[in-house]
Amino acid sequence: MSPRRVETRDRPWRDPLAVANGLRDRDGALALLSDGGVLGRWSFVAADPDRVHVGPLEPDGLATLRDPDFAAGVVGLLAYDAGARPATGPREPVWPDLMLARYPAVLAFDHQDRTVRVIGRGDDAAAARAATDRAEAWLAGAVDPVPPPPPAARFDPEAAPETYLAAVADVVARIAAGELFQANIARAWTGELNPGADPFDVMLRLADRAAAYGAFWRLGDRAIVSNSPELFLTFDPADRRIETRPIKGTRPRHPDPAADAALAAELQASAKDRAENLMIVDLMRNDLSRVAEPGSVAVGRLFELESLPTVHHLVSTVTARARPGTGPAELLAATFPPGSITGAPKHQAMKVIAAHEPPRGPWCGSLFHIEDDGRMTASVLIRTATFRRGDGRWTFRAMAGAGIVADSDPAAELAETEVKISALREALAAFVR
Repeated sequence: MSPRRVETRDRPWRDPLAVANGLRDRDGALALLSDGGVLGRWSFVAADPDRVHVGPLEPDGLATLRDPDFAAGVVGLLAYDAGARPATGPREPVWPDLMLARYPAVLAFDHQDRTVRVIGRGDDAAAARAATDRAEAWLAGAVDPVPPPPPAARFDPEAAPETYLAAVADVVARIAAGELFQANIARAWTGELNPGADPFDVMLRLADRAAAYGAFWRLGDRAIVSNSPELFLTFDPADRRIETRPIKGTRPRHPDPAADAALAAELQASAKDRAENLMIVDLMRNDLSRVAEPGSVAVGRLFELESLPTVHHLVSTVTARARPGTGPAELLAATFPPGSITGAPKHQAMKVIAAHEPPRGPWCGSLFHIEDDGRMTASVLIRTATFRRGDGRWTFRAMAGAGIVADSDPAAELAETEVKISALREALAAFVR
């Protein structure tokens, strides 16, 4: 049975990264760290989940998400390959399909009002109060974040650049033959953390490049660090409103303001990038229509410029009103994996991706958070590194991709992946290439 009681207390502002730093070694350590911008008003920090699910998807998909015990105070990770499997067939798993953890004690940081909400959940008032006490004690254990030295000595590509160039050329040829319109093709880099280093060190090194959907999550011997700027979905059951904000179109930032402004203007004027973005907007409209009330799917904004520390992006916004009875499980089943990191048509794009890439694992899957009122926020796990621990050492894998369309230039797409991976490369291994 899911917790029925919730107790909250408001406390003065503390730096959420500092509080998370004090909990970094706890079981199930979690930090959903936003940049405090328009899309990232709230950050969340927690530890010590009281219920965990890790495993493959059930025959009927996301049935575990319909379990009342996972209805609130839940964080989940849905791996890309779980959603791609209907198109790709069985492949060697590199990560569990679904990871869920329920947190009785949570700290919610309101960047706008500069307050901290202490949240405790339990089956009765006493249990909720005890959970609130535990969460409040975490505030006193905050440790000021100090970026450590690079935690890794190497950041090695899994394949030579020529392999990626050939993959892009093949996809362009497939598009010319009418097989598909667009596919997101990625590269991967791997390495090992130095003795004594920890995945949270990477989070600390990304602190000056905060994104709207930054995250650290460790369960057992697996961890992720994400600096994602991309919203996959929000869902508010109060009014059944769904929103998605796909990103397509990228240019690097430039230290010279005039040159940087020119790159941003070039991106906004690019017919190629606007067409690429529009394809994914249409795909997301189609996906949302599977669970939306007829006539409610709408495009609120097209081709908005979003400037981040290392890149400029084009972002569009699609909204819908969910049909009655729709919950997180139904919404994810209808839309996952995200269209922005698959392609169009989605099913064929995933088959083409599988022909050129090993399984992706969490990368380009989704990390989602379900709050007490049932509201869900789900990010796209781009700008994300995954970690596994064995024999006392952490190994990592990071990926970056580009949307390939009919007039894609392989060398330009290769350069785009280098720009997109740059922040994680510097966080993991400084300027090692």
